[in-house]
Amino acid sequence: MSSGLVQLGGSKPAAPSGPVESIDLQLTGMTCAGCARNIEQALQQTPGVASAGVNFATRRATVRYSATLASREKLVAAVRRAGYGVTESKDQAKVEREEIGALRRKLLISALLSLPVVVLGMSHGARWPQLVLTTVVLFYCGAQFFAGAWKALLRRSADMNTLVATGTGAAYAYSAVAVAASHHLPVYFESAAVIVTLILFGRLLEARARARASDAIRKLGALQPKTAQVMRDGREITVPVEQVAAGDVLAIRPGERIPVDGVVTEGASTVDESMLTGESLPVEKAAGAMVYAATMNGAGGFRFQARKVGRETVLAQIVEMVERAQGSKAPIARLADIVSARFTPAVIGVALVTLALWWALGTQQQALLHFVAVLIIACPCALGLATPTAIMVATGRGAELGILFKGGEALEGAGRIDTVVLDKTGTLTRGRPQVIGIEPAAGYDEISLLRLAAAAERSSEHPYGKAIVERAAGLDLPPASGFEALVGKGVRAEVEGRQVIIAGESSDGDTVLGVTVDGVAAGRIRVADALRPEAVETVARLRSMGLEVAMLTGDHPRTAQAVAREAGIERVLAGVLPQDKAGEIERLQAAGARVAMVGDGINDAPALARASTGIAMGGGTDIAIEAGDITLMRSDLALVATTVALSRATLRIIRQNLFWAFVYNVVGIPIAAGALQPWTGLELSPMFASAAMALSSVSVVSNSLRLRWFRR
Repeated sequence: MSSGLVQLGGSKPAAPSGPVESIDLQLTGMTCAGCARNIEQALQQTPGVASAGVNFATRRATVRYSATLASREKLVAAVRRAGYGVTESKDQAKVEREEIGALRRKLLISALLSLPVVVLGMSHGARWPQLVLTTVVLFYCGAQFFAGAWKALLRRSADMNTLVATGTGAAYAYSAVAVAASHHLPVYFESAAVIVTLILFGRLLEARARARASDAIRKLGALQPKTAQVMRDGREITVPVEQVAAGDVLAIRPGERIPVDGVVTEGASTVDESMLTGESLPVEKAAGAMVYAATMNGAGGFRFQARKVGRETVLAQIVEMVERAQGSKAPIARLADIVSARFTPAVIGVALVTLALWWALGTQQQALLHFVAVLIIACPCALGLATPTAIMVATGRGAELGILFKGGEALEGAGRIDTVVLDKTGTLTRGRPQVIGIEPAAGYDEISLLRLAAAAERSSEHPYGKAIVERAAGLDLPPASGFEALVGKGVRAEVEGRQVIIAGESSDGDTVLGVTVDGVAAGRIRVADALRPEAVETVARLRSMGLEVAMLTGDHPRTAQAVAREAGIERVLAGVLPQDKAGEIERLQAAGARVAMVGDGINDAPALARASTGIAMGGGTDIAIEAGDITLMRSDLALVATTVALSRATLRIIRQNLFWAFVYNVVGIPIAAGALQPWTGLELSPMFASAAMALSSVSVVSNSLRLRWFRR
């Protein structure tokens, strides 16, 4: 299991000295995957940087650096030297709205000015107005392309801006010279203007699609109330949620959202925690129960003491974890990164060869058109978006379902596993004993036997005794006296003037507690750590997905086999001490298995860390489990199968995106170059090339958005 960021290009930085910190920078000015690569290289070459990863889809850089050698200011300076910016805004939605607004404004102006250029071009007249209108379109509406190309040139590199600026600039320059020199030479102002318009249109669609991709986690963060009712000097006052401090007592009325994490001190209610855990049923809350920010109170009212506020709340941790996952890279993205790093220079070479060959054939007009078409259609935007957009949508959808991926590598890894190893206690089972059978002897029925046993066990601290008392909830229990715990044997107490003794012995997978009254057998009560209700169905589903399922436990083999038979598991690794569980996982891996370990994240931490993919059962809303790659927000075993299914669906989407992005360029470039024209008459004008390029990026993002509708 690894969570390191992929490094691409640039010199390898020296190992940082001193404490290593991590920071996220929200970037501006990025237009393609090449921009992400340039920023990565600039950051990686900064002294003290251990690793840097830039996600084109989220516009975010994640940097690990030595606090003694580097700082945020130095990192920001490196980004700006590379020709890009870093926004100080914490409101990502606002940044996206501003970007979309600017694109919409420039697109509108570009479209309004390009329309008369096209009309005038079709009539072969009014060349000077065409020149003026196209100048505004290129150098105002399309200024970002030329500015980006110039910055790339200064870095001695090339990116999408280079392709667009070179293509439209060549058509514009040739046409401007033709206007000044002769009325007989053709002009291509309409091509240059329409190309900029279509690319801006594609950028707008792409930006809107990216914004939708992160909607899930943004909506989750927006659920936290803006204000809170805090008890001060014996009365309730309304304060901004930012002013709530740990230790404050807050009042919650029916139907209100809870503003921070805390523990109930007074009152009772039910709370809808579905926005955090995905659990649809409300959870009962009384004194001593934990409540969490953004969850919805039911019909009752209560007061609670704030325990975690600000960035320490479960909600804030979830948002931060998902944002980091969305900004990370999956191993499958490496191929696209390698290709895109070499793609733009290769395309420029192909375009120049195309220009030279057609010019040598004596068709200068065709030479220019094919040159521009090759540059435009070969833009690698779709390639750069293929992986990160799918990861963005999948991690957001996972959070809605109660699944937190710690990075793109975890998301991809879960889709590649072939073996699932389930811990028994607390994972496959409920983790606490329950009464599973009551067998009264002659003269007793189930109720009378249970009343006597529960009365005797009421003072017991043993889990079996608690299970009996829990089963008797609602019964009128008689008083008991003379309680005595018989170490290793059971308990003894006097109930209604009779001596009741409860003693146990192990059976096949459960424990039988014999109850005697005044020395005469009154019956038996069976207690066991019962399977979770969803366990059998989940195991069957995992096996139907082609996965081998095994159980790993420290229990006695006889008990383990009984539980495994009930769950439908054939392979059992029993009698394994906690410190030896990682070794069992390693042996499975040595045999060639790609193993996912599912455990509670505490005793199973070494095994979770050793597995190819560690899946930690969250136990409600506890996400402070660092051993696993994936955290399940509630103790629902069915989420394991959902995790694998979501990961597999994401990998399918990514492969589809990469396939079509590659095919698009492989097929499009020869057509744009005119390689098929002598035999088929098939050619691609620069305007159609720009439209195809824009639609290719939109199609990749749209395909990724299908993951928003993934169902369990």
